[in-house]
Amino acid sequence: QMVDPTLAEMGKNLNEAMKMLEDNQRKVEEENEKKYARKDIPGPLQGSGQDMVSILQLVQNLMHGEEEEETSQSYRLQNVGEQGHMALLGHSLAAYISVLDRERLRKLTTRILSDTTLWLCRLFRYENGSAYYHEDDREGLLKICRLVIHTRYEDYTLEGFNVLYTKQPVIYISSAARAGLGQALCNQLGLPLSCMCRVPCNTMFGSQHQMDVALLDRLIKDDVECGKLPLLLVANAGTPGAGHTDKLGRLKELCEQHKMWLHVEGVNLATLALGYVSSSVLAATKCDSMTLTLGSWLGLPAVPAVTLYRHEDPSLSLAAGLTSSQPVEKLRALPLWLSLQYLGHDGIVERIKHASQLSQRLLENLKNLDFIKTSVEDELSSPVVVFKFFQEYSNRDQTSHAAQASTIQHPIISNEGHIYDTFNQWLGEQLAQLVPASGVDVVELEDEGTCVRFSPLMTSAVLGTEIQDIDHLVDCLKMKIPVLTSTLQLREEFEQEVRRTVSLLYIEDLGWPGLGVVRYNYHSDEKNDDKQEKELEKINTELLKKLNELESDLTFSLGPELGGQKNCVYIGMVTEDLDVSELVETIAATGREIEENSRLLENMTEVVRKGIQEAQLQLQKANEERLLEEGLLRQIPVVGSVLNWFSPFQASPKGRTFNLTAGSLESTESMYVSKAQGTGTTPPPTPTSSLAKQRLPGQKAFKRSLRSSDGFSETSSISHCDDLDKLDQRPPNLSPGQEQGPLEIERAEEQEEVVQAKTDTEDIHSDQSPPDCTKAEEQASPR
Repeated sequence: QMVDPTLAEMGKNLNEAMKMLEDNQRKVEEENEKKYARKDIPGPLQGSGQDMVSILQLVQNLMHGEEEEETSQSYRLQNVGEQGHMALLGHSLAAYISVLDRERLRKLTTRILSDTTLWLCRLFRYENGSAYYHEDDREGLLKICRLVIHTRYEDYTLEGFNVLYTKQPVIYISSAARAGLGQALCNQLGLPLSCMCRVPCNTMFGSQHQMDVALLDRLIKDDVECGKLPLLLVANAGTPGAGHTDKLGRLKELCEQHKMWLHVEGVNLATLALGYVSSSVLAATKCDSMTLTLGSWLGLPAVPAVTLYRHEDPSLSLAAGLTSSQPVEKLRALPLWLSLQYLGHDGIVERIKHASQLSQRLLENLKNLDFIKTSVEDELSSPVVVFKFFQEYSNRDQTSHAAQASTIQHPIISNEGHIYDTFNQWLGEQLAQLVPASGVDVVELEDEGTCVRFSPLMTSAVLGTEIQDIDHLVDCLKMKIPVLTSTLQLREEFEQEVRRTVSLLYIEDLGWPGLGVVRYNYHSDEKNDDKQEKELEKINTELLKKLNELESDLTFSLGPELGGQKNCVYIGMVTEDLDVSELVETIAATGREIEENSRLLENMTEVVRKGIQEAQLQLQKANEERLLEEGLLRQIPVVGSVLNWFSPFQASPKGRTFNLTAGSLESTESMYVSKAQGTGTTPPPTPTSSLAKQRLPGQKAFKRSLRSSDGFSETSSISHCDDLDKLDQRPPNLSPGQEQGPLEIERAEEQEEVVQAKTDTEDIHSDQSPPDCTKAEEQASPR
């Protein structure tokens, strides 16, 4: 079939035109896509991806930080040993195993879960138990609460919260439990806070950190009479603060009596794996459920916590979430399954026993230290040691005790608890900084206040704590105790010295661990509070700078960043050889010096301004007088020049000079006569601190000189004789009853030196004058 060439050419051109249009449209769409990708897609996801090296480098930067930031607390790197590598390997294997076929995965996860549960029940003496593995250590208790609700409320699955409304459930926890535990349970269970009952600890008999069983019994009976349903009791085998164990045997009997569930948690449950277990902890094996945190006990990173429980109905356990039909969720136990096999029974027992030995080593050393008060439940087997610095009132200075006897209640006695809390907070932070491998921390207890806690079961396996670390900790504690006792004893003396000093103001800050807080009290007649506040800040800032420049062992600072007083000088810890009076005098003298220099500069500025104005007025008046003396004809340009040529007018140049020392305006005639600038009056001396005493070579400031009593009396007598000599040499214009300050004494001495120098000069001129000097002067006088 023949095709018209014209039509064929037209079709060809049409195809080329359509292709060009489509290519242009495609280019526009690609450019739009590129713009959209650059604008909306995050940088790491743009392009075709990144290589493994870049990604790992990014992770390393995020772990260690790209910039070196200075932090107040030292960074602790977890000690990951070979057993830790097994736990980390378990997470990778769990991800790999999850891609297996369903049947093979079900068999493998069932084997891992059953083996791990059996091993844990045997290790911790919990027979016929089931296990729930969870990441959050509170999640196990949450699932147990749901299990108990399903068990006690039969229609809960059908009717839900309506069943709880008719008979409100009650959960009992100890007042020594973890902070926020009750509120977290109520939030997750959807219960009001009225369903949570906090049981106080013992106040009369037994440990002050144990639950009061008799009071608990009364609370349960009262709730039953009000139509409530006692549901669950959370007990402690090692409280979070002090590590004390509740009376689990009596609590179990009480729970059986009221058909309640008993759940136990705490660090002391780790000792169930040892050969010898105390009876108080052994009673935990009879409870209905317990939570174990094996990761911190054995130093295993990223392993789940385990909640062991006993229950006969699997359907209710499934409804509560304690068991799951998903094989992937059962793989949570894989890291623990690998780590337990790697450690073995001996390795597990060795780590727990090592932590107990560390506690006993520290407790034995603390018994031999003065001013250290310990709080442990059982001195033979307590895995947690809590101690604090405490100085009995009878051990303090007898002088201060006699001075306080006349008062009803001294401030240091009424605020004693706050001061000890502050000092123990400082002590715990210092020990943690000096011995980071010890793992000590600061804990707030209800009765004892702030204490230092050593819980090796929670930290030793992670930080790798050894016996030598405990010995180092005790040595550091021995060095800090004298500092604490000295600061506590000198704190009151410092307060009294500051209050006796007029120019200083004592600031009471119970939260500052140190000698005290002082502020230089700046007095000003200005009514502007903002200006006075700025001047106060300027003086105290300069005072702090001057004090830090002194060679002393004291630390002066502006105080804490948060909660501190403004415009104050904070003084840190001190030693027993501190001279408090010299310290206070130096602070006051330095503050006065800064204030006088500041006022001198302000006054000089004002005097200079007024002097310039006065000089301008005098020069203007002198010009007017010169015009009157010269006459009117001399002011005419041509006539004045001719007149000055025939009869010159000689006028002495009259200028003005401003004396900064005297603050007065003077004439310059004497300068033209003598051809030299006069020195004027002697400037006043710069105010300096004359209270700094002479120190021996190498002796730092504010240290008491160790001299005998004879030497001290001899020095006192010599100083007294010097004072009498100065009294005889006082200026005549000073009355006998009037005292001379340091500034007046220095000025009197300088004036006496000037008078003596003039006298010596006159004597020299009189001795060197020739016999005919009078005749020469008479001959020279006419000229």
